[in-house]
Amino acid sequence: MDWTLKVAADFPNIKFGHCSGYKRADNVSTYFGRAYEARYLAGIVAGLKTKTNKIGYVAAFPLPECIRGINGFALGVQSVNPEATVDVIWTNTWFDPAVEKQAAMELLNKGCDVLEQHQDTTAPQIAAQEKGAFAIGYNVPSPTAAPKAYLTAPIFNWATFILDDINHILEGTWTSRAYWEGLAAGMTDLDKLSDLCEPGSQEKVDAARAGIIDGSLKIFKGPLADQSGAIRVAEGAQMSDDDIWNMNWFIKGVNGSTDQ
Repeated sequence: MDWTLKVAADFPNIKFGHCSGYKRADNVSTYFGRAYEARYLAGIVAGLKTKTNKIGYVAAFPLPECIRGINGFALGVQSVNPEATVDVIWTNTWFDPAVEKQAAMELLNKGCDVLEQHQDTTAPQIAAQEKGAFAIGYNVPSPTAAPKAYLTAPIFNWATFILDDINHILEGTWTSRAYWEGLAAGMTDLDKLSDLCEPGSQEKVDAARAGIIDGSLKIFKGPLADQSGAIRVAEGAQMSDDDIWNMNWFIKGVNGSTDQ
């Protein structure tokens, strides 16, 4: 992010876009997808699939990007299975198959029978397959990596932003902005469900997707309690985009620390 700003200052006539950042300049935009919306849908799939009511989450860093995704996923789980919990292990890496697999195995050995991930390899999915469990991917569809475990994956459609940005450049209407769109814009989505998903999963996912898109389903709407049971979002209230973007606390039902 800081290097993008540095280079952009040297090339003021070039338009830059930085993915997931928060610093902008006259010729630098930021862009990202509302992955937590797709993760909510993935949570529905996981909540219906688990038999132990213990779902594992292999996550990269305790940053708001990861935390809001975990919370969105857990709320999807709870929407169909209030008894299920989500256990989180931080790997402190975006990309390290060995570390990711080790974290996945730790969760599986604790009794988790479905895994979700915020990692850039398929190692957690492979670990799940080796242990006879199930897994949800991230970023892109990956049904062939662990075909006996793969359920679905929250995915990004980066072309949605890129084409929009290019059109603004061509039309002469480009301005620096903070682009953050989700299911409604087609920026994020859920991969098609595999045959391993529980019956009725597609119908639940479709209903939730429709609600998110038309605004009738607000994911971070109160009452929402944190891990301690304290109410963070009051009944009837909903978190602002700024609060969601900067989320640094886990909801009740998520096991793990936001500090490590």
